[in-house]
Amino acid sequence: MTDEFNTVSEDELHAYVDGHLSQPERERIEAWLERHPGRAEEVRQWQAQAAALKSHFASYARSDDGDRTLVATRGAASKVAPTSSSGMLRRVAAGLLIFAAGALTGLYAPAIMAPDRPLQIAEEPDTLPRQAQSAFLIYASEVRHPVEVGANEQGHLATWLGKRLDHALRIPDLSAFGFSLVGGRLVPVNSKAGAMLMYEDGTGQRLTVLLGRNTDNRETSFRIASQGGVETFYWIDGGIGYAVTGEVPRELLQKVADECYRQFEGSSAS
Repeated sequence: MTDEFNTVSEDELHAYVDGHLSQPERERIEAWLERHPGRAEEVRQWQAQAAALKSHFASYARSDDGDRTLVATRGAASKVAPTSSSGMLRRVAAGLLIFAAGALTGLYAPAIMAPDRPLQIAEEPDTLPRQAQSAFLIYASEVRHPVEVGANEQGHLATWLGKRLDHALRIPDLSAFGFSLVGGRLVPVNSKAGAMLMYEDGTGQRLTVLLGRNTDNRETSFRIASQGGVETFYWIDGGIGYAVTGEVPRELLQKVADECYRQFEGSSAS
């Protein structure tokens, strides 16, 4: 093992996540991550957090003519006091990340988006499709590690995720629609343990089924949410929220959601 694979700093990993590296540097980091699976998983979590934050605040992104001046001014200041400025920037960035993460979970969002609105952002049912779409965008495109437990361990997968959800979990069979189970993974939903199941058809097209605790809403009607070509059918049944997400025709996705609902209902009844 050469020094090239032993000298990846924390700053380089963050630059890799933020997309600030050249292609040769990215390839070097990726080769290093293959040799360090623990750090690779940590990087994947950073990427998931970044994608979720970007998706949540996309509608608030805007540019301003003064942005270039602000960047140029900050750059000049860093040349005068590189050490202290760098430390300050890191602290500011960390503070902004914590603030943004709090807004994402509804702790600060009411004060930003609607000051007179009661604290209910994290409880609204429409947070479920946003989380489902974020999970789909992050994991459906993953080639090597789309799931934590594969379809060859379906029994273990159902038991494990059901235990974390505290809910008897039956994994839907979607073979009638040409989709076979890829596997599943544990994901955060409403700041609690949730489950994501992934399916794939013969062409490699994927869709996901997300389950998460939602004890504050009893709405059972089907709803649909669309964002950038990604569509989600979702519903709340008892204390569990369900969301079926994919980049497939809406008619097909609705049929899949109907079938998931039927099978989940059968599981609950038994």
